[in-house]
Amino acid sequence: MNRFTGRTVLVTGAGTGLGRAIALAFAAEGASVVAAGRTTATLEETVGLIEAAGGTAAAVTADVTDADQVRHLVRETVSRFGGLDVAVNNAGILRGGGVPVAEVSEEDWDAVLRTNVTGVWLAMKHEIAHMSRNGGGTIVNISSNLGAHVRIPNLAAYLTSKAAVTALTRAAALDHIDQGVRINAVSPGASDAPMSLRPGETAADRAERLKTELPLGRIAEAAEVAAAVLYLASPAAGSVVGADLVIDSGAAA
Repeated sequence: MNRFTGRTVLVTGAGTGLGRAIALAFAAEGASVVAAGRTTATLEETVGLIEAAGGTAAAVTADVTDADQVRHLVRETVSRFGGLDVAVNNAGILRGGGVPVAEVSEEDWDAVLRTNVTGVWLAMKHEIAHMSRNGGGTIVNISSNLGAHVRIPNLAAYLTSKAAVTALTRAAALDHIDQGVRINAVSPGASDAPMSLRPGETAADRAERLKTELPLGRIAEAAEVAAAVLYLASPAAGSVVGADLVIDSGAAA
């Protein structure tokens, strides 16, 4: 399919994991993709993979916690490809886990909330500003099944941040649908990405562990999560507003 031919798509956190898979999937369907993140080398790898497959992409280094850099990112996206039709706000960190709430450091708490919540808000702020002036667009925020849907011990900062992303997504969806900006979220569970690996765990170890922990008996493939993002960004989801699509192999069922 070529659902995104002639469209410009911005993906944050596109240097690795799910962000890279999402960027590749949009490019495979004809989009011009801006791969954004903090690490230039990994972004350039993503762009290289897209170009090797015949797609079009550019890397823009930006930290979503910095308002000036986010503003520049959106402007650079429009400058390079002539517009911004779809944004996927995927950048996020996992930090400060393994301890109960009372033992989370202020530094870890601030870092997680700043990246995972404020970063999504700043990205949407500037994405929406452009889209609302230029005929609308679609935004998909990457949240998590952890937070609004599932809770586990000793992960308070991350759980709080991702529950906030779900709430922020719904608030933004209501605030801006009348401007032609359609906003939704995808909440992956354990998936084929580095963040789902425990310290020292291999992919094979993870697969064995999750055979019994997940109702489906396996993690979600990165391509399956990407497919959900592309659906929400596509015209086929034209009446889907403020949804939070959970893709977690049944963990939250």
